[in-house]
Formats: sequence, structure tokens, C-alpha cells
Amino acid sequence: MKHILFTAAISLPALCLPGLAQATPFAGADAAAGKKMHAQMCDGCQAGRFGGDADRIYTRPDRKVKSADQLAQRIGSCNAMLGLDLFPEDEANLGAHLNKTFYKFK
Repeated sequence: MKHILFTAAISLPALCLPGLAQATPFAGADAAAGKKMHAQMCDGCQAGRFGGDADRIYTRPDRKVKSADQLAQRIGSCNAMLGLDLFPEDEANLGAHLNKTFYKFK
């Protein structure tokens, strides 16, 4: 029992230091693959909704996505609503592309 308490006491300060163990959003994902997938699956729909400018959804002043978590959720929602049948790694690749190109979340 003493050993467990000692271990927990040592570990707690490390948990209280923000930023030490945070990974960049979509770490390990392939942004180039996400860019290709975006051109094939997303550009047409978005261009139709935004007067021919598919990128406007990401560059408009009132864009809805404000964090990497929200971006991942939005990609998952599009996948589900449109029946795209993307794998989780595909969603991560899209997120990596969009984050690198438009959002720059850290």
C-alpha cells in the first residue's frame, strides 16, 4: 500500500504541468494523403455550398471549428452523414491536411 501511495505522489506533479505530454494534433497522420482525399471527396460538396470556393468553409471569418478536437468531430460527422466509410486513419489524414493548410492548431 505504501508503494502505491508513493508512486501516486510522484506522478501527480507531472500531471499538473500542462503542455509536457501534449502531442500535436493529428500527429503521425499523412497530410499529403489527406490533401488528395480532400480533393476527391470534399471539394465538390464545399464548392457547391460556397459559391465555387471550396476553401471558403475554412477561411470565412465565422468558421465554426475552433480547436483540433472540433475539427476531428466535424470530419467524423461528415464521414457518418455522407456515408463515406472512411477509416479512422483516413479521418486523421484529412485532419492533418486541414490543420496544416488552414487551421494551424497546436
